[in-house]
Amino acid sequence: MQNYNFWWTVELSVPSAVRNRQHNEERLSTIAALTDSIGSEIFTENDFYGNERLFLRASYDGSTGIDEIIHHLLFVLEDADFFGIEITRCYRVDNQAWDTQHYDAFPPLPVGKGLVVMAPWHEDDEIPEGRMPVYIYPASAFGTGYHESTQIALSLLEEIVRTGDTILDVGTGTGILFITALKLGAGQAIARDIDPDTLTEAKRNMNLNGINPKVCDLSEGDLLKGFKGQVNILTANILLNPNITLLPDVRRVLKPKGFAIFSGMTNVERHMFVSVMEASRLEIEREMRIGDWWGCRAVKAWG
Repeated sequence: MQNYNFWWTVELSVPSAVRNRQHNEERLSTIAALTDSIGSEIFTENDFYGNERLFLRASYDGSTGIDEIIHHLLFVLEDADFFGIEITRCYRVDNQAWDTQHYDAFPPLPVGKGLVVMAPWHEDDEIPEGRMPVYIYPASAFGTGYHESTQIALSLLEEIVRTGDTILDVGTGTGILFITALKLGAGQAIARDIDPDTLTEAKRNMNLNGINPKVCDLSEGDLLKGFKGQVNILTANILLNPNITLLPDVRRVLKPKGFAIFSGMTNVERHMFVSVMEASRLEIEREMRIGDWWGCRAVKAWG
């Protein structure tokens, strides 16, 4: 029986230069059929380096666990006929008309031990005792606080912020992570996102939380490219592939007793990320799961 409350969406991609486009479209369509997708579409998009890729966005019944879906896809992709095709993203889609929902669709959300994420129209509501409010306007940028991966990142972050820390937030989205760090006592934030449109939303959320713009360097940037400094905390609530791309540079930007927080990945993707992370001489200090989502806090490995 299908679950119409939500469905899973998995995106797969292949470089447009591999074989020919028509053949690749046929291969992607075949994968959707073999894995019992309930709906799919094929589109093109440039990757982080400006190279065009062909994508399959396939949806799956919510009554099936995401682990089972990914396992089935990985099994199908082992066939030589699908060489070069890889899973790039997976996420849950709730069957709701988000653009027309009432404001009460975003109630105050307690996160971690001492945070509560609140939409600005709840600013006059009573704040739960012992919790610090973080005001975020639910919009198009990723990181409203209502997604499990953001809750993981916030929970891992609140435990380690020290007065005066510098935080580097990669793929900042709404800015929820660096804003939270500053409200917890961090002294300086550097926030980067490859999408310039999200920076406007981050600035709006800074204003909602009374953040002085002088303590934050908010700019367009591709992961850690061109970043020369060192920080106490690095946060990356993005996706598996860009998280993996970050790893070789993380030790360089972390101070000796610094922390790196990675989220935006599923439980199934954990082993892929951890193997690359360990090769980059980082080790897990703490990890967390909420539902199908996984994240971790890492430190430099010594020796």
